[in-house]
Amino acid sequence: METVTETLLAYKSVIVVGWVILFFIMERLSPAAIVPLDAKGKAGRLFSNGGLFGTNVILSIFIVVPISVWATTTGPDWRSAYAPWWDGIGGLLADLLILDMLIYFWHRANHEFPLLWRFHEVHHLDATLDSTTAFRFHWGEVLLSALARAVIVISLDIPLESVLVFETQVLLAAIFAHSNVKLSPRLEKALGWIVITPAIHWIHHHAIRRDTDSNYGNLFSFWDRLFRTFNKTPRSPTMSIGVEREPEKPFLRLFMRPFESRS
Repeated sequence: METVTETLLAYKSVIVVGWVILFFIMERLSPAAIVPLDAKGKAGRLFSNGGLFGTNVILSIFIVVPISVWATTTGPDWRSAYAPWWDGIGGLLADLLILDMLIYFWHRANHEFPLLWRFHEVHHLDATLDSTTAFRFHWGEVLLSALARAVIVISLDIPLESVLVFETQVLLAAIFAHSNVKLSPRLEKALGWIVITPAIHWIHHHAIRRDTDSNYGNLFSFWDRLFRTFNKTPRSPTMSIGVEREPEKPFLRLFMRPFESRS
């Protein structure tokens, strides 16, 4: 397992950047929908998404990563009693399954609790959907997510190796799910029985609240099926993306959006 940790630490950034470049190219060669923005709108959107991403990179380096590392070295060491099973591939797969289920519930909570939605709404205010949306999160949500994940990691005695693999998987899955890539309908339908595909997640970003509050999965789609939040509405290229009755905001408004008074 040490090899897994060393490999991810050395190549995580390369893997993620390569994945982003792949989907950036695919979105231009075979888009699922035409972006409904003019040149100015596209530039403003990229500035907002890039600004939020840059803020979160700084936050991750100085706060999120240290919290994650600290969490893996804190709390009860109950897994040692069950080694070597928990230290092998079986333990890693179990951790990924558990964490993916819990991130489903955390995502769902971000929609159901008004305080959490104030931060998560920034992600949904994107006027269109592509791979850059995967990096569009308010710093407050990133910090709250890190704290929630730390509680889970400490409680379940999850090792650093599993956390690193999971966080890498989360990024790769998010880029894929948010991408504006046209896939073969048969392929996407087959994949959709197991994983969250762009067509499934597109419905989650539809600017109709009943659709927004569905399809919460990160990697596996069966959590939504199991907990009855799966939405079978077919994707349409003409679907409006965003938040119902809320227009896109410029970067500074997005930054302060969670703290604005609401009528």
